[in-house]
Amino acid sequence: MLVARLAASFPEFLLMSTTLPVFDLASPAGRDAFARQLDDLRASASASGGPGAAVAAILDDVRQHGDEAVVRYMRQWTDPGFTADRIVVRPEELTAALAKLDAPMRRVLETSIENVRTYQRHLRPADPPPITVGGAELGLRFTPVASVGLAVPGGRAAYPSTVIMLAAPAQAAGVGADAISVVTPPPTRRGDEPVADVASLVLATCALLGVTRVYRIGGAQAIAALAYGTKSVKPVDMIVGPGNVYTQLAKQQVAGRVGIDGFYGPSEIVTIADATADPARVASDLIAQAEHDPGRCYLVAWSAAVIEKIVAQIATQLGERKRRPAIEKALLEGSAALLVADEAQAASVADAIAAEHVNLAVADPQLWLGRLRNGGEFFLGDATPVAAGDYVAGPSHCLPTGTTARFASGISVYTFLKRSGTVWYRNGMDRATIDAIATFATAEGLDGHAASARTREKR
Repeated sequence: MLVARLAASFPEFLLMSTTLPVFDLASPAGRDAFARQLDDLRASASASGGPGAAVAAILDDVRQHGDEAVVRYMRQWTDPGFTADRIVVRPEELTAALAKLDAPMRRVLETSIENVRTYQRHLRPADPPPITVGGAELGLRFTPVASVGLAVPGGRAAYPSTVIMLAAPAQAAGVGADAISVVTPPPTRRGDEPVADVASLVLATCALLGVTRVYRIGGAQAIAALAYGTKSVKPVDMIVGPGNVYTQLAKQQVAGRVGIDGFYGPSEIVTIADATADPARVASDLIAQAEHDPGRCYLVAWSAAVIEKIVAQIATQLGERKRRPAIEKALLEGSAALLVADEAQAASVADAIAAEHVNLAVADPQLWLGRLRNGGEFFLGDATPVAAGDYVAGPSHCLPTGTTARFASGISVYTFLKRSGTVWYRNGMDRATIDAIATFATAEGLDGHAASARTREKR
């Protein structure tokens, strides 16, 4: 058997494969190899180092020079001929894109929008009824943020699904379509290639959602424009969305001036597989995430035979994929199959990776869901493809990466809601409450606080 032969050849290290490296976590070398990958994952979500410094310079440049700086960076990385008059997508361009959308594609987009809206509206919390504590009527109110900027990747590919997965939850929270801005760059232009525009499908999706404020810019410069505002770009209160490391670090660095969601970088998947998993299904999910280029894919199993079957399926299916070179690169350079001792170690390893997508290809996925703490989104059973979450299921596909699912969440209606407590002493405060406040305030040396309480005694 393939894995057995590989294990015999590399007993002290990791099991080499032409499609997916296999790390045996029973060996010191295998553990070290996995530890290095895990460290790389965590480092990818940090603002330190060269990328962080480069992003800081871009942000400051756009803050000081506005459209001029935005155009300069768009020329440098996207289109050498980019001009300021291209920054804003005109409303008539959105209308034209929607008009030429074919009926089958429109139905698919409308289905996705409706599914996401239905799910997100279901999640939206209502203000809880007030409760009286110590003579005060206490409450909690949820209010949507006033304006939002959505970062939608472009350059290499078009992602109308990301427009839906960002805009529909915001709208379910109560953010008006006229208060939503979208930044998305046109295709990267090389050499003498003709000028290309943002994909018509992306513009049509914006129109279907009622979003009319669209800018054909991307990268750190687009994040800066949304945060600080320029002559062409209206500033917003919150910026969300996936993208490359520069986009994500830019969000981190403007946090505070605006709200942000989290670190939503290159795609990731962890699949936990037991002997009941269908190898072809598991392999297809791993390939699908590697297809994003870059993508990180981890297969976790406590059976060498399970890993062997899935790795063999990956090799078989690769020949059928159009983006085979990109998939192979992602699988070989940032991914691995992890051979663990048992189910307990599988759960521990999966939680350490804290991946964007966690696929539970096991006999009892509900049982496994209770064992795991970390993951951006969980896909239960090998009959549930991650691609369903990408396009139509309902939960947003904009999810934390770089192990940040240890403490962060994906986009949802909650992302766009603020919580504010309310306190109401309808007729003033009783003497005991006033004395309690005054005692606290005096202990902290704040006699003004104490005096403000004493003026509120019940009449």
